Amino acid sequence: MSEFSNALSVSSSGLLAQSQRLRHLSENIANADTPGYRRKTVPFRTIMDASGTPGMVQTGRVRMDQSELTRIYDPAHPMADDTGSYDGSNVNLMIELADAREAQRSYEANLKMFEQTRQMGRSLFDLLRR
Repeated sequence: MSEFSNALSVSSSGLLAQSQRLRHLSENIANADTPGYRRKTVPFRTIMDASGTPGMVQTGRVRMDQSELTRIYDPAHPMADDTGSYDGSNVNLMIELADAREAQRSYEANLKMFEQTRQMGRSLFDLLRR
């Protein structure tokens, strides 16, 4: 039975990690036009079990992308400097949407694994009851 609980733990950790990733991706998309906004990224790390086998995944600390902010020329903008420009965000919507699609697919795969493991456990209990 321990293998079933291990499989459920691994898939649920994947669900949690991908949901956190999706949350930060949606924040990035929502703030794509916010002046001075820096893109957030979430690193993943693998947690080893007692035997040294990799298993569950965990998110690390949220990081701010340090790439250069885009300069936007708009002399009428309240944040414009003497040159008529201001700092935009460093969010690239194409990258964010691609990452969101990848995170969604990973979430769905972890959910499917969770459901299949639960169904296998239920089938095993049904067999043992007979």
